[in-house]
Amino acid sequence: MRPEQLRAAIDAGTPVVLAIGVLEYHGAHLPSGVDLLVVTEILARLGDQIIALPPFAYGAASHAVAGPEGTGTLHIDAGAILPLAEALFGGLLKAGFRNIRGVIHHQTEGFDQGMPTDLVFRLAARNAILQFLESTRGAGWWGGTDMQHYYADQAQRADPFNWIQIHPLFPKGGAFPFDHAGKGETALMMALAPQSVAIEQAAVGGHWYTQSATESTAVLGEAGVQIALTHLRGVLGLA
Repeated sequence: MRPEQLRAAIDAGTPVVLAIGVLEYHGAHLPSGVDLLVVTEILARLGDQIIALPPFAYGAASHAVAGPEGTGTLHIDAGAILPLAEALFGGLLKAGFRNIRGVIHHQTEGFDQGMPTDLVFRLAARNAILQFLESTRGAGWWGGTDMQHYYADQAQRADPFNWIQIHPLFPKGGAFPFDHAGKGETALMMALAPQSVAIEQAAVGGHWYTQSATESTAVLGEAGVQIALTHLRGVLGLA
């Protein structure tokens, strides 16, 4: 985007969206970048309704599913990610953006409680906002009379803590199978990146979590894509 396009997007409040993912073993039949690919490919369906930032692939995958050797799992400690995420969000605020969003799929079945990757970006968002406000408005900014409507404005974009928000790709309780490399994720990849799926290898390794993968279809995957799109349009405030 050229500078005049960026300025117009800032003035219009267009969501600027960061796809957040990890590189993690997803069985022998799927690529290690599943958790990022499903986000980037679904966000691409929103077209010019959003500004898509270059995606972040290097989250805290953990070795809960598989070790690092020859599996495609790459774990970066959340503590190492925090300063980068803070700097990224701080830079976007300085650039003038006030509608910054992150979207993540990895380990979001318990998003209310959180897991390391989403938690570190959520903490970075809060830290960046607080640092920006103090640097631009000074100490005691919240106690000033111009913040007297803070609680009434919490649900509105006027609340500065709404300037950066992190969302799961799917809504809580969505009617789509949530799994790891099983029926749900395999179906999503069949719909979004079919060339990356080798379903004949789903049984390799004998993993319990891939046993349902052979039940996947692109039709089911597309239904999941539509659920995610409806959710995203809602949380991003798109028509």
